[in-house]
Amino acid sequence: MSGIVVYLPQGNDGVGEEPFGDAVTLRLGPGETARFGRGSTTTPVELRLVDPAISRLAGEIRVTEDHWQLSNHSAHQSYLVENPEGAGEYLRVPPRRAGAPIPFEFSRVVLPTRGDSTVSFQVFAPDHVYLDPDVMRAAAGRGGPGGSRTVNAYSLDETATYFLVLVALCEPRLRDESPVAVPTTPEIVERLKGHAACALLTARAVSSHIDYLAEEKMRISAPAECDPRRSTRRNGKRETLVGLALRFGLVREEHLALLPPRFPAGTRKRETVR
Repeated sequence: MSGIVVYLPQGNDGVGEEPFGDAVTLRLGPGETARFGRGSTTTPVELRLVDPAISRLAGEIRVTEDHWQLSNHSAHQSYLVENPEGAGEYLRVPPRRAGAPIPFEFSRVVLPTRGDSTVSFQVFAPDHVYLDPDVMRAAAGRGGPGGSRTVNAYSLDETATYFLVLVALCEPRLRDESPVAVPTTPEIVERLKGHAACALLTARAVSSHIDYLAEEKMRISAPAECDPRRSTRRNGKRETLVGLALRFGLVREEHLALLPPRFPAGTRKRETVR
């Protein structure tokens, strides 16, 4: 990784009685650091965050060769590192944690305040290194003497109807509609009916796809079929499927393009005209 870019939006360093400050952009290379906090004449910081709840020296960013680290110098406050592109994905950096490695390419570091809002700054790490897929496929195909090929933990066919059902289940979380519950079976039928392959999809078929995903593809254990709380069990199964799919990146934001449009053509335009 050649370096990172740290961006503090305008106004984030002026909370309370002190004036709002200008936006700050820092470019850091491997081995370089940047400190953040309220700062003072004896404790200079590169990112000035003015709020009574933030320490003079709240923390430090350090860039290594292949990632960046966050140190929390607070004795009491945890910080959050959010992945704005990761469907609610985040890390919690506890008090006094030193050198926590951050895996996200785009991150938002969030600090709590005494007010109604938080203080945050962004970190861009665009140069993460990935292995060449052709090299990986070639290596996977070479089993040593007596060896066997590695199999996928979750083998999902992205062209299959069951995958569309899984994407529809995950859609609210991927669109950052976190308070929204996981869609019910009738809601999935309604959501997918505009897809050419799902025009005749029934609620029973959706339930079968969910069972197939849970039992065969993702191997989620469930209570016995005789459990009288059947609806509760099925809801738990959907929740578990969504959590597993999002945690391991089996369903990602780009998969939303597989779903039919959320609104019929022209609907938004007519609503806007009103």
